[in-house]
Amino acid sequence: MDTNFVIEKFILVTVIFAISLVIAMYSTYAERKVAAFLQDRLGPDRAGPFGILQPLADGVKMFMKEEIIPSSSNKWLFLVGPGLAMLCACIGTAVIPWGQDITINGKVMPLQVTDINVGLLYIFGVVSLGVYGIMIGGWASNNKFSLLSAIRAASQNISYEIAMGLSIIALLLVTNTLSLKSIVEQQSSWHWNVIYQPLGFLIFMVCSFAETNRAPFDLPECEAELNGGYHMEYSSMKLGFYLFAEYINMFVSSTVMATLYFGGYNYPGMDYMATILGPFWAPLFGSFIFFMKIFAFIFFFMWVRWTIPRFRYDQLMNLGWKVLIPLAIANIVITGIVIALVNNF
Repeated sequence: MDTNFVIEKFILVTVIFAISLVIAMYSTYAERKVAAFLQDRLGPDRAGPFGILQPLADGVKMFMKEEIIPSSSNKWLFLVGPGLAMLCACIGTAVIPWGQDITINGKVMPLQVTDINVGLLYIFGVVSLGVYGIMIGGWASNNKFSLLSAIRAASQNISYEIAMGLSIIALLLVTNTLSLKSIVEQQSSWHWNVIYQPLGFLIFMVCSFAETNRAPFDLPECEAELNGGYHMEYSSMKLGFYLFAEYINMFVSSTVMATLYFGGYNYPGMDYMATILGPFWAPLFGSFIFFMKIFAFIFFFMWVRWTIPRFRYDQLMNLGWKVLIPLAIANIVITGIVIALVNNF
């Protein structure tokens, strides 16, 4: 195997992993600032200018806290749970195309760890594995509230994965590919898939809220009923892993939505900018635009959390099984009919 190829991929993986952790870390700060803005208060403002060092203070606090493992827990699985949740959250970024191929000293380097032809299925596989970290942690804690929370999380994820998968089928009818890079390349200029699949995007976005356990779908963590949820018995950085995994999942979900429906790194006037900026800076500018789309979705996640109240559990299940799944099936049928008519005429 080419040594330079391995070094390039190692550097790219390291950079993406670091970016994911930094965004997750500062999403906690942004969440508190957005909540403070919506509630007409200041939010964190002590650690550093404007409280900008608050995430570092929280991280140090997590590392310095005492490690507590309940005596009645399954100790090995108790340790595996948060690690698995964090691992599944991070590996989803491997197939995301972060920008066009960049040219450095005449050598072309893709800004994507790997472009597999079933990248979309890979994302769904990783997402479906994430619930195991929650289930293992809730069961291994040997706490009835943690177990109830884990069962809620599993049933919620299974329910909404069906509607999410059906919404993607309609998108596949339009794109005819499972490769994320090919899907992005088809969305040049303003040819974004959200224009052709508005209902599919809406279903996918609602399911993303449920898959990441974000409000108003945060039933696995509701404090009033479950005393904190599946990570109630966790402390120190094991608790930090669960909290970090949620924010990384939010980042990955925002990335996937921007990739599938909003053109990824594409933007109007892209070819013109390429002639001005050159083969090095033009892809980086596209990546910058991509991250602006991602940050917009992250802000939307936070805005919804501090605006809409939590569903009851029966409302959550009714929405998933009786509303979203029928809508997703109808979207597939309508999309198929429209494509057939367009091809015939």
